[in-house]
Amino acid sequence: MHALIVIDVQNDFCPGGALAVPGGDEIVASINALMSELDAVVLTQDWHPSGHSSFATRHAGKSPYEVIEMPYGPQVLWPDHCVQGSDGVAFHVGLDVDRADLIIRKGFRPEIDSYSAFFENDQSTPTGLEGYLRTRGITELTLVGLATDFCVNFSAVDAARLGFKTNVRMDLCRAIDLDGSLAAAQSGMIQAGVTLLNGQG
Repeated sequence: MHALIVIDVQNDFCPGGALAVPGGDEIVASINALMSELDAVVLTQDWHPSGHSSFATRHAGKSPYEVIEMPYGPQVLWPDHCVQGSDGVAFHVGLDVDRADLIIRKGFRPEIDSYSAFFENDQSTPTGLEGYLRTRGITELTLVGLATDFCVNFSAVDAARLGFKTNVRMDLCRAIDLDGSLAAAQSGMIQAGVTLLNGQG
């Protein structure tokens, strides 16, 4: 069984959003087309309370994209984004949400960020996605979405570490590319055993 994991295709990560990924909306139609080819579809949704600890506005004198040390390790400080109840938290209007078997919300704990679909950034607090996939008998995953170098990367590396056959469709992702983060993410995913694909494969 093979599942499509669609990472964070939300308004705030698309052009015009609070943390816009360049070209983030360009991949929506192709993601929709891919949904019918696989056995299951899971959507992830960044789901922050207002005043989340990863927001630069929570830290006096800090600016977005600065890095601070949190109890669980380094944390990039972001513009306020994907706040519960806002327009920005909603899925892109073009995304075929009705096709999803499951929606996993992450980042809702106020004091810890969550890039991965599988774990919070402490790399130990689970989201429950692994258990869902195991009970569905799913062994292979293809990941798409936003952003390649953060939430897609962390999700893919965790998936491979957990023993899933893991693919990332690079043509159906878009990156932030913060200080070389895209190249580092690609290298890290390959080292973790993730297969990077462009187009069908």
